[in-house]
Amino acid sequence: MGIEIERKFLLANDDWRATAHTSVAMAQGYLNDIGMVDSGAMQASVRVRIEGEAAFLNIKSRELGARRQEFEYAIPVVDAQALLLLCVGGRIEKTRHYVRHAGHLWEIDEFLGDNAGLVVAEIELGDVEEMFEKPAWAGAEATHAPRYYNLALASRPYAQWREDERMAVDVIEGS
Repeated sequence: MGIEIERKFLLANDDWRATAHTSVAMAQGYLNDIGMVDSGAMQASVRVRIEGEAAFLNIKSRELGARRQEFEYAIPVVDAQALLLLCVGGRIEKTRHYVRHAGHLWEIDEFLGDNAGLVVAEIELGDVEEMFEKPAWAGAEATHAPRYYNLALASRPYAQWREDERMAVDVIEGS
């Protein structure tokens, strides 16, 4: 069984850009919507993603927080393109930047389209208790704020958020 342990942060500044070593364009969509997952009708989100020249089908359990079950399978890009046409909600478009900091790989997602203006950093860990050095450019933690999950952004993009929802002070929902 695949387990993902991931923490998510808003960005305090753009200093990370100077150390980004790779950037990849991504397009993704969901074969189910947030309502089905939130209601319990489905216990997982089902995502299709094209990243660069590769494509993946991803299934992620609906737990809130840093630890979730995750299964990911490579699929042909042509299949992913067809599946994206079947997706519900909006398409997520972003550029993922990779930054190494203090022995960890950070993934910084810079969203485009209806989610333009939103930039979040994620770090995958081996254990929920694993220690890591938080870079100065990583701001408030958003791990427990469901509205920052990509599934939520596909249903209600950043462009539709109220100003108070964009404020970093309340992103630690549920913790």
